[in-house]
Amino acid sequence: MILSDDRELARLNAEHMGEDGPTDVLSFPLLPPSAFPPHEGQRSEFSTARPIEPAYQPPARHRRHLGDIVISAERAVAQADQGRGGQTGDITWSPTDELRLLVVHGVLHICGWDHADPGEREAMRALEREVMGRG
Repeated sequence: MILSDDRELARLNAEHMGEDGPTDVLSFPLLPPSAFPPHEGQRSEFSTARPIEPAYQPPARHRRHLGDIVISAERAVAQADQGRGGQTGDITWSPTDELRLLVVHGVLHICGWDHADPGEREAMRALEREVMGRG
């Protein structure tokens, strides 16, 4: 995980997502979503797929690198200070809690969770709340 600022997130957002401007968190998974067991927060085209064994197999006794997460600490602090936190933009809490949520959100993306459609979004938000102790 990398803590950065709005400038870097804006560059990465344009380069990798084709979006203008900064965002709070970007995830770069190394494994396909089908490498994880099916779950309700997974895009529909992957939810019925049988998990596959990833092509990369680390040597025994090594941890598997699942991907990278880049968070704009600058955006997290601003969102918390302005009461626009919680991924829904309506939660007022500390910058620390906002950073914790962005880590959780990024990890879920790394593990194949998405929020492109309402069902996925509802499932992902519910798990975020549970992990954050707000469920």
